[in-house]
Amino acid sequence: MRYLLKRLGFYALAAWTAVTVNFILPRLMPGDPATTLFARFKGKLSPESIDALRAAFGLTEAPLWSQYLTYLSHLLRGELGISLAYFPSPVSELIGTALGWTLLVAGSAVLVSYGVGTLLGIAAAWWRRGVLDTWLPSGLVFLGSFPYFWLAMAALYVLGFGLRWFPLGHAYSDDAIPGWTAAFALDVLRHAALPIATVALAAVGGWLLSMRNTMITVLGSDFVSLAHAKGLHPARVVLRYAARNALLPSVTGLGMALGFVLGGTLLTEIVFSYPGQGYLLVQAVRNQDYPLMQGIFLVITLAVLGANWIVDLAILWLDPRARDSTS
Repeated sequence: MRYLLKRLGFYALAAWTAVTVNFILPRLMPGDPATTLFARFKGKLSPESIDALRAAFGLTEAPLWSQYLTYLSHLLRGELGISLAYFPSPVSELIGTALGWTLLVAGSAVLVSYGVGTLLGIAAAWWRRGVLDTWLPSGLVFLGSFPYFWLAMAALYVLGFGLRWFPLGHAYSDDAIPGWTAAFALDVLRHAALPIATVALAAVGGWLLSMRNTMITVLGSDFVSLAHAKGLHPARVVLRYAARNALLPSVTGLGMALGFVLGGTLLTEIVFSYPGQGYLLVQAVRNQDYPLMQGIFLVITLAVLGANWIVDLAILWLDPRARDSTS
Protein backbone atom coordinates (compact mmCIF):
# COMPACT_ATOMS: atom_id res chain seq x y z
CA MET A 1 0.00 0.00 0.00
CA ARG A 2 2.86 2.37 0.82
CA TYR A 3 4.39 1.71 -2.61
CA LEU A 4 1.09 2.45 -4.37
CA LEU A 5 0.58 5.66 -2.40
CA LYS A 6 4.15 6.72 -3.21
CA ARG A 7 3.56 6.09 -6.92
CA LEU A 8 0.21 7.90 -6.73
CA GLY A 9 1.98 10.89 -5.15
CA PHE A 10 4.57 10.86 -7.95
CA TYR A 11 1.88 10.84 -10.64
CA ALA A 12 -0.07 13.58 -8.83
CA LEU A 13 3.11 15.73 -8.82
CA ALA A 14 3.64 15.02 -12.53
CA ALA A 15 0.00 15.92 -13.27
CA TRP A 16 0.33 19.21 -11.35
CA THR A 17 3.51 20.02 -13.33
CA ALA A 18 1.74 19.29 -16.62
CA VAL A 19 -1.23 21.46 -15.62
CA THR A 20 1.09 24.32 -14.63
CA VAL A 21 3.11 24.11 -17.87
CA ASN A 22 -0.18 24.02 -19.77
CA PHE A 23 -1.14 27.30 -18.04
CA ILE A 24 2.21 29.04 -18.60
CA LEU A 25 2.98 28.14 -22.23
CA PRO A 26 0.13 30.08 -23.95
CA ARG A 27 1.00 33.16 -21.88
CA LEU A 28 4.59 33.06 -23.15
CA MET A 29 3.46 32.97 -26.78
CA PRO A 30 3.04 36.20 -28.80
CA GLY A 31 -0.57 37.40 -29.15
CA ASP A 32 -3.58 35.71 -27.58
CA PRO A 33 -6.67 33.79 -28.73
CA ALA A 34 -8.92 36.88 -28.54
CA THR A 35 -6.66 38.84 -30.91
CA THR A 36 -6.50 35.85 -33.31
CA LEU A 37 -10.30 35.52 -33.36
CA PHE A 38 -10.70 39.30 -33.75
CA ALA A 39 -8.35 39.29 -36.77
CA ARG A 40 -10.23 36.37 -38.32
CA PHE A 41 -13.43 38.44 -38.61
CA LYS A 42 -11.52 41.02 -40.75
CA GLY A 43 -13.04 44.20 -39.35
CA LYS A 44 -16.57 42.85 -38.83
CA LEU A 45 -16.23 43.22 -35.05
CA SER A 46 -16.05 46.53 -33.22
CA PRO A 47 -12.79 47.34 -31.36
CA GLU A 48 -14.69 47.20 -28.05
CA SER A 49 -15.58 43.55 -28.61
CA ILE A 50 -11.96 42.43 -28.14
CA ASP A 51 -12.30 43.14 -24.39
CA ALA A 52 -15.37 40.90 -24.24
CA LEU A 53 -13.49 38.19 -26.14
CA ARG A 54 -10.52 38.44 -23.78
CA ALA A 55 -12.88 38.08 -20.81
CA ALA A 56 -14.54 35.06 -22.46
CA PHE A 57 -11.15 33.38 -22.87
CA GLY A 58 -10.15 34.19 -19.27
CA LEU A 59 -7.40 36.64 -20.29
CA THR A 60 -7.72 39.39 -17.71
CA GLU A 61 -5.37 42.02 -16.32
CA ALA A 62 -5.42 40.29 -12.92
CA PRO A 63 -2.09 39.18 -11.36
CA LEU A 64 -0.67 35.93 -12.71
CA TRP A 65 -1.26 34.03 -9.46
CA SER A 66 -4.91 35.08 -9.52
CA GLN A 67 -5.25 33.88 -13.13
CA TYR A 68 -3.59 30.61 -12.11
CA LEU A 69 -6.06 30.03 -9.25
CA THR A 70 -8.96 30.82 -11.59
CA TYR A 71 -7.51 28.40 -14.15
CA LEU A 72 -7.27 25.63 -11.52
CA SER A 73 -10.82 26.23 -10.32
CA HIS A 74 -12.08 26.03 -13.93
CA LEU A 75 -10.14 22.78 -14.44
CA LEU A 76 -11.72 21.22 -11.35
CA ARG A 77 -15.14 22.07 -12.82
CA GLY A 78 -14.11 20.55 -16.20
CA GLU A 79 -14.06 23.94 -17.95
CA LEU A 80 -11.24 24.09 -20.51
CA GLY A 81 -12.23 27.31 -22.26
CA ILE A 82 -13.93 28.14 -25.56
CA SER A 83 -12.73 26.87 -28.92
CA LEU A 84 -11.61 29.34 -31.58
CA ALA A 85 -12.13 27.01 -34.53
CA TYR A 86 -15.60 25.93 -33.37
CA PHE A 87 -16.57 29.19 -31.60
CA PRO A 88 -18.55 29.37 -29.32
CA SER A 89 -18.44 25.61 -28.50
CA PRO A 90 -16.72 24.75 -25.17
CA VAL A 91 -13.46 22.79 -25.49
CA SER A 92 -14.60 20.17 -22.98
CA GLU A 93 -17.68 19.45 -25.12
CA LEU A 94 -15.59 19.04 -28.30
CA ILE A 95 -13.04 16.79 -26.59
CA GLY A 96 -15.80 14.72 -24.98
CA THR A 97 -17.43 14.10 -28.36
CA ALA A 98 -14.17 13.16 -30.10
CA LEU A 99 -12.98 11.06 -27.15
CA GLY A 100 -15.63 8.38 -27.64
CA TRP A 101 -14.76 7.86 -31.31
CA THR A 102 -11.03 7.73 -30.55
CA LEU A 103 -11.52 5.21 -27.74
CA LEU A 104 -13.59 3.07 -30.08
CA VAL A 105 -11.06 3.01 -32.92
CA ALA A 106 -7.62 3.44 -31.34
CA GLY A 107 -8.51 1.68 -28.08
CA SER A 108 -9.99 -1.31 -29.89
CA ALA A 109 -7.00 -1.44 -32.27
CA VAL A 110 -4.50 -1.46 -29.38
CA LEU A 111 -6.38 -4.13 -27.42
CA VAL A 112 -6.94 -6.34 -30.50
CA SER A 113 -3.32 -6.08 -31.67
CA TYR A 114 -2.01 -6.68 -28.13
CA GLY A 115 -4.26 -9.70 -27.52
CA VAL A 116 -3.64 -11.33 -30.90
CA GLY A 117 0.09 -10.53 -30.91
CA THR A 118 0.59 -11.85 -27.37
CA LEU A 119 -1.24 -15.12 -28.03
CA LEU A 120 0.64 -15.65 -31.31
CA GLY A 121 3.94 -14.84 -29.56
CA ILE A 122 3.23 -17.47 -26.88
CA ALA A 123 2.37 -20.05 -29.55
CA ALA A 124 5.43 -19.21 -31.68
CA ALA A 125 7.77 -19.59 -28.68
CA TRP A 126 6.15 -22.82 -27.46
CA TRP A 127 6.30 -24.46 -30.92
CA ARG A 128 9.68 -22.93 -31.72
CA ARG A 129 11.05 -23.53 -35.23
CA GLY A 130 7.65 -24.80 -36.32
CA VAL A 131 5.65 -23.43 -39.24
CA LEU A 132 4.05 -20.74 -37.05
CA ASP A 133 7.41 -19.56 -35.70
CA THR A 134 9.11 -19.67 -39.09
CA TRP A 135 6.72 -17.65 -41.24
CA LEU A 136 4.33 -15.64 -39.08
CA PRO A 137 6.72 -13.27 -37.20
CA SER A 138 8.61 -12.26 -40.32
CA GLY A 139 5.38 -11.80 -42.29
CA LEU A 140 3.69 -9.65 -39.66
CA VAL A 141 6.84 -7.61 -39.00
CA PHE A 142 7.07 -7.01 -42.76
CA LEU A 143 3.49 -5.69 -42.74
CA GLY A 144 4.28 -3.60 -39.66
CA SER A 145 7.19 -1.96 -41.49
CA PHE A 146 4.67 -0.11 -43.67
CA PRO A 147 3.35 3.16 -42.18
CA TYR A 148 -0.12 2.53 -40.79
CA PHE A 149 -1.59 5.38 -42.83
CA TRP A 150 -0.24 3.70 -46.01
CA LEU A 151 -2.05 0.48 -45.04
CA ALA A 152 -5.13 2.62 -44.35
CA MET A 153 -5.02 4.21 -47.81
CA ALA A 154 -4.44 0.82 -49.52
CA ALA A 155 -7.32 -0.81 -47.62
CA LEU A 156 -9.57 2.17 -48.30
CA TYR A 157 -8.82 2.03 -52.05
CA VAL A 158 -9.18 -1.76 -52.45
CA LEU A 159 -11.91 -2.67 -49.94
CA GLY A 160 -13.78 0.64 -49.85
CA PHE A 161 -13.47 2.25 -53.27
CA GLY A 162 -12.85 -0.88 -55.42
CA LEU A 163 -14.92 -3.66 -53.87
CA ARG A 164 -17.29 -1.32 -51.92
CA TRP A 165 -17.32 -3.69 -48.94
CA PHE A 166 -16.78 -0.85 -46.46
CA PRO A 167 -17.76 2.85 -46.36
CA LEU A 168 -15.18 5.41 -47.47
CA GLY A 169 -15.16 7.51 -44.30
CA HIS A 170 -16.85 9.16 -41.31
CA ALA A 171 -18.08 7.51 -38.13
CA TYR A 172 -21.56 6.62 -39.40
CA SER A 173 -23.75 7.04 -42.47
CA ASP A 174 -25.36 10.39 -43.24
CA ASP A 175 -28.84 8.88 -43.18
CA ALA A 176 -28.27 6.97 -39.89
CA ILE A 177 -30.11 8.19 -36.81
CA PRO A 178 -27.77 8.25 -33.76
CA GLY A 179 -29.15 6.26 -30.84
CA TRP A 180 -28.78 3.13 -28.76
CA THR A 181 -30.16 0.86 -31.47
CA ALA A 182 -28.73 -2.29 -33.08
CA ALA A 183 -28.94 -0.75 -36.55
CA PHE A 184 -26.89 2.30 -35.53
CA ALA A 185 -24.36 0.13 -33.65
CA LEU A 186 -23.84 -2.07 -36.72
CA ASP A 187 -23.43 1.02 -38.91
CA VAL A 188 -20.79 2.44 -36.51
CA LEU A 189 -18.91 -0.89 -36.40
CA ARG A 190 -18.96 -1.10 -40.19
CA HIS A 191 -17.40 2.36 -40.44
CA ALA A 192 -14.83 1.57 -37.71
CA ALA A 193 -13.79 -1.84 -39.09
CA LEU A 194 -11.19 -0.64 -41.59
CA PRO A 195 -9.51 1.94 -39.28
CA ILE A 196 -9.30 -0.65 -36.46
CA ALA A 197 -8.03 -3.41 -38.78
CA THR A 198 -5.29 -1.30 -40.40
CA VAL A 199 -3.92 0.05 -37.10
CA ALA A 200 -4.06 -3.41 -35.50
CA LEU A 201 -2.36 -5.05 -38.50
CA ALA A 202 0.51 -2.55 -38.34
CA ALA A 203 1.05 -3.14 -34.61
CA VAL A 204 0.45 -6.87 -34.11
CA GLY A 205 3.91 -7.89 -35.41
CA GLY A 206 5.69 -5.84 -32.76
CA TRP A 207 3.64 -7.36 -29.91
CA LEU A 208 4.21 -10.87 -31.33
CA LEU A 209 7.98 -10.45 -31.60
CA SER A 210 8.29 -8.91 -28.14
CA MET A 211 6.27 -11.70 -26.48
CA ARG A 212 8.01 -14.47 -28.44
CA ASN A 213 11.51 -13.30 -27.49
CA THR A 214 10.61 -12.89 -23.81
CA MET A 215 8.86 -16.27 -23.76
CA ILE A 216 11.94 -18.03 -25.21
CA THR A 217 14.08 -16.55 -22.42
CA VAL A 218 11.57 -17.54 -19.72
CA LEU A 219 11.13 -21.07 -21.12
CA GLY A 220 14.86 -21.64 -20.50
CA SER A 221 14.52 -20.77 -16.80
CA ASP A 222 15.05 -23.29 -14.02
CA PHE A 223 11.54 -22.95 -12.59
CA VAL A 224 10.05 -23.91 -15.98
CA SER A 225 12.36 -26.94 -16.19
CA LEU A 226 11.26 -27.88 -12.63
CA ALA A 227 7.61 -27.60 -13.68
CA HIS A 228 8.31 -29.98 -16.60
CA ALA A 229 10.15 -32.37 -14.25
CA LYS A 230 7.17 -32.42 -11.87
CA GLY A 231 5.04 -33.70 -14.74
CA LEU A 232 2.68 -30.72 -14.89
CA HIS A 233 0.37 -30.42 -17.86
CA PRO A 234 2.04 -28.50 -20.76
CA ALA A 235 -0.82 -25.99 -20.92
CA ARG A 236 -0.31 -25.16 -17.22
CA VAL A 237 3.45 -24.79 -17.71
CA VAL A 238 3.13 -22.46 -20.67
CA LEU A 239 0.29 -20.30 -19.34
CA ARG A 240 0.78 -20.21 -15.57
CA TYR A 241 4.58 -20.45 -15.33
CA ALA A 242 6.06 -19.07 -18.57
CA ALA A 243 3.49 -16.68 -20.10
CA ARG A 244 2.64 -14.98 -16.81
CA ASN A 245 6.29 -14.02 -16.23
CA ALA A 246 6.87 -13.12 -19.86
CA LEU A 247 3.89 -10.73 -19.78
CA LEU A 248 5.60 -8.18 -17.50
CA PRO A 249 7.54 -6.19 -20.16
CA SER A 250 4.64 -6.17 -22.61
CA VAL A 251 2.17 -5.02 -19.92
CA THR A 252 4.36 -1.95 -19.39
CA GLY A 253 4.31 -1.33 -23.15
CA LEU A 254 0.54 -1.78 -23.22
CA GLY A 255 0.13 0.86 -20.52
CA MET A 256 2.11 3.38 -22.55
CA ALA A 257 0.19 2.47 -25.72
CA LEU A 258 -3.18 2.88 -23.97
CA GLY A 259 -2.11 6.25 -22.63
CA PHE A 260 -1.22 7.53 -26.07
CA VAL A 261 -4.49 6.17 -27.49
CA LEU A 262 -6.18 9.43 -26.53
CA GLY A 263 -3.80 11.25 -28.86
CA GLY A 264 -5.61 9.40 -31.56
CA THR A 265 -4.19 7.60 -34.56
CA LEU A 266 -3.88 10.96 -36.18
CA LEU A 267 -3.16 10.07 -39.81
CA THR A 268 -5.62 7.16 -39.86
CA GLU A 269 -8.38 9.49 -38.69
CA ILE A 270 -7.47 11.93 -41.44
CA VAL A 271 -7.48 9.19 -44.13
CA PHE A 272 -10.93 7.99 -43.03
CA SER A 273 -12.21 11.48 -42.07
CA TYR A 274 -12.94 9.98 -38.67
CA PRO A 275 -14.00 12.58 -36.04
CA GLY A 276 -11.60 11.53 -33.26
CA GLN A 277 -9.01 13.29 -31.10
CA GLY A 278 -6.30 13.21 -33.78
CA TYR A 279 -8.57 14.79 -36.38
CA LEU A 280 -9.60 17.42 -33.80
CA LEU A 281 -5.95 18.16 -32.97
CA VAL A 282 -5.15 18.75 -36.65
CA GLN A 283 -8.05 21.21 -36.90
CA ALA A 284 -6.84 22.96 -33.74
CA VAL A 285 -3.28 23.34 -35.07
CA ARG A 286 -4.49 24.43 -38.51
CA ASN A 287 -6.71 27.16 -36.98
CA GLN A 288 -4.25 28.15 -34.21
CA ASP A 289 -6.90 27.16 -31.68
CA TYR A 290 -4.81 27.45 -28.51
CA PRO A 291 -7.56 26.57 -25.97
CA LEU A 292 -8.42 23.40 -27.90
CA MET A 293 -4.74 22.41 -28.24
CA GLN A 294 -4.26 22.99 -24.49
CA GLY A 295 -7.25 20.82 -23.66
CA ILE A 296 -6.17 17.95 -25.92
CA PHE A 297 -2.57 17.99 -24.64
CA LEU A 298 -3.83 18.02 -21.05
CA VAL A 299 -6.14 15.04 -21.67
CA ILE A 300 -3.30 13.09 -23.33
CA THR A 301 -0.90 13.83 -20.46
CA LEU A 302 -3.39 12.81 -17.78
CA ALA A 303 -4.26 9.66 -19.75
CA VAL A 304 -0.59 8.61 -19.94
CA LEU A 305 -0.14 9.15 -16.20
CA GLY A 306 -3.35 7.28 -15.38
CA ALA A 307 -2.41 4.38 -17.64
CA ASN A 308 1.03 4.12 -16.00
CA TRP A 309 -0.52 3.96 -12.53
CA ILE A 310 -2.83 1.17 -13.67
CA VAL A 311 0.23 -0.65 -15.08
CA ASP A 312 1.87 -0.38 -11.65
CA LEU A 313 -1.19 -2.09 -10.17
CA ALA A 314 -1.10 -4.80 -12.85
CA ILE A 315 2.62 -5.51 -12.29
CA LEU A 316 2.05 -5.84 -8.55
CA TRP A 317 -0.65 -8.41 -9.28
CA LEU A 318 1.36 -10.31 -11.90
CA ASP A 319 4.78 -10.36 -10.21
CA PRO A 320 5.00 -11.63 -6.59
CA ARG A 321 8.60 -10.32 -6.41
CA ALA A 322 7.29 -6.77 -6.81
CA ARG A 323 4.88 -7.32 -3.90
CA ASP A 324 7.68 -8.69 -1.72
CA SER A 325 10.03 -5.80 -2.49
CA THR A 326 7.39 -3.20 -1.59
CA SER A 327 6.07 -4.81 1.56
